[in-house]
Order: sequence, then C-alpha cells, then structure tokens
Amino acid sequence: MVIESFFLQLVFILFFARVFGEIAARFDIPSVIGELVAGVILGPSLLGWISSTETIKALAEIGIILLLFEVGLETEITRLAKTGFKSFLVAIVGVLAPFILGFTLSYYFFELSGIVSLFIACTLTATSIGITIRVLNDLKLQKSEEAQIVLGAAVIDDIIGIILLSLLYEFATSGGIKLLNLGKLTLFIFLFLIIAPIAAKSISYFIKKYEKKSVIPGLLPSIIVSLLLFFAWLAHLSGAPELLGGFAAGLALSRQFFLPFGASLKLDPDFSKKVEHQMRPIIHLFTPIFFVTVGLSLNLRQVDWHSSYIWILSLSLLLVGIIGKLSSGFILPKTSPWIKWAVGIAMVPRGEVGLIFAEVGKNSKVLNDEVYAAVLIVIALTTIFTPFALKWFYLKKNKTVRE
Repeated sequence: MVIESFFLQLVFILFFARVFGEIAARFDIPSVIGELVAGVILGPSLLGWISSTETIKALAEIGIILLLFEVGLETEITRLAKTGFKSFLVAIVGVLAPFILGFTLSYYFFELSGIVSLFIACTLTATSIGITIRVLNDLKLQKSEEAQIVLGAAVIDDIIGIILLSLLYEFATSGGIKLLNLGKLTLFIFLFLIIAPIAAKSISYFIKKYEKKSVIPGLLPSIIVSLLLFFAWLAHLSGAPELLGGFAAGLALSRQFFLPFGASLKLDPDFSKKVEHQMRPIIHLFTPIFFVTVGLSLNLRQVDWHSSYIWILSLSLLLVGIIGKLSSGFILPKTSPWIKWAVGIAMVPRGEVGLIFAEVGKNSKVLNDEVYAAVLIVIALTTIFTPFALKWFYLKKNKTVRE
C-alpha cells in the first residue's frame, strides 16, 4: 500500500467513525452501530473507498486489545469471580446450543456435507465480545451483574472458539485431527491465563516506581501500551486470542485486582486511576477503527439478493443462531428473568469472530459462494441486531421498574 493512500484511508475511517457514531448517539442509538455503518458505507459493500488491508487490520486489532484492556481496568475481580460458574455455564450452553442446532439444520434439512455443516455450526458458536461490551459501556452497565457474566462467558467462548477453529482448519487441510496438538494448545492457553495477570501485576510496580522518577512527558501511556501489546503477543504465542493479553494486563492494573497469596502486591488506587485517565484518549482513538473494520469486512455485494436459497438458508441459520444464544441466558439458575434476557441478547452478535470462521471456510474451499453469502448475512444481522435489542430491552426494563 502506498503510504499516501493509507493516510487518506485512515482519515476516512477516523472521520466517518466519529461522524456516524455521533449521529447514532444523538438519536439514542448505540454509537457502535454508527461505526459499523460507516465501515459498510466506506467498504466494498457500497462506496468501495477502503479495503480491509493488513495494515488496517493491525490497527483494528490494537483497537480491540485496547478495548479489552479498558474492560480489564474497570473489572472488579471479586465480582467476576462470583459470576464464574454462571459465566462458565453461559459459555458452554452458548457454544453447544447453536452448534447442535446449526449442524442439525445444515446437515439434515439443507443436506450440506459434514465439513460444511461443521464450519457453519462453529460460525454460530462465536460471540463478538467487543460489540457487546461497547454497548454495555455506552449504557453505563459495565459493572452490572449481567455484564460480568457476559464478560466471563465471552472470554471462555473465545478460548473455545480458538480451539474449534484450530481443529477445523487442521481437519479441512489434513483430513484428521491430532489430539496431542489439541492438548498442547489448551494447556498453553490456561497457563497464560494464570500467569499473565500475576506477571503484569509484578511489572506494574516497576512501572510505577520508574514513572515517578522520569522527566519525560507521556512515559506512562507509552509503557502501558508496550506492556499490553507484549502480553497480546504472548497470548498469541500460547495459542490464545490476542485480545486476552490486553484483558489480562488491564485486569492486573485495575484498582480491584488482588492475588490470593500476596496482599502486599495490591496496587495504589491512585496509580490505577492515573493509568485509566492517561490511557482513555488512546483507547477512544483506536477502538472505533476496530468497529469500522468489522463493517469493512462485510462485502454485501457478494450476496445474490435474488437467490431464494440464500435467503431461506440465512434466515434459518439466523433463527437457530439467536435461539441458541438466548438459551444460554435462560439456563442460568437463581437469576432474575431480566438478567437472563440481557445475558442471552448480549451473547448473540457474531461480528469479527464469526467472520474469521467464514473466511477460513471460504479460503480452504469448504464454503461455496452461496453458503458463504448466507453466513455473511447471519453475521451482519446479528451484529446489527444486538445493540438495538439491548438498548430496547433496557428501556423497557427501566420503564417497567418505574411503573
């Protein structure tokens, strides 16, 4: 890519993300919808001014890592721990229900091959944590019980998604699966999740000490960004999603984080607050790039809108996909119906995670154009559906509570 062309594309992304996000917010629509629409308009679906290049994808990846870093900073570890079982339950049901429904529908009703049905089923299992968390943040609900349940479930969901994707890719390319590779991948991911927050917490003390003595302005955000990108790299190295690195770093630097064996390792709340304050402008700069890129990735021109087969397949998959994710909320024990509905709706969007599954299926020649188009429609509709549904749901809830 010519550097001047990249600059112009970045201008369009940042400018239109803010304009459409602002317009959406003024109409009481979650700003993330405006950013997604900006991506659809700028991308191959409409104007075709911007393509989702590797450079833009890298910036978008930084955006989602920073967003998860912010989520980690604001997460109360005790509250997250309390919802651990519920999160695990939601994640497992949220994977199994759409997987079984999606595979059954594809294989038995549409008579697609086993490997194609597996790819479709796995696409339906994914949850886009970025879109859901952003909407909950916009609604000032990031510390609610349902947000903590969804956050934990989405993290587990992402881990399961990475494992499923690795298995599918290996099966599609080699025709078999090596259980040893699966065991290694799972072990590395869990080791990372245990070690990373502890390591980040220990490193933060050196950062705090050195930052006090520094005479260079802007040192703290530079070191923090370096730290979370390093942890994102470590996450990738272990086989985990890169965004878990950002979440682990944010969790370790939060005011509420503690280590069970080290009460003396508690971080100064003022330092955590300083990190939040200095990192916020960087987070707000990069996160819209991620959501615009999700819109850029949806090439709706590839869809044959006149094909009845595509519409029947996509709407059928959409229905089982939504039912499967909603069921993950209703399985929760000893929980109010409001929280069950909120969790179920919040788990619906597929977003960038579903796109990764779809792209792997297409590039490995498993998904043909019709099936790929149907999957794209499902991803697009679930991504757009969730912010509207959550907004409407909480408006109705608040109105009912007042009455």
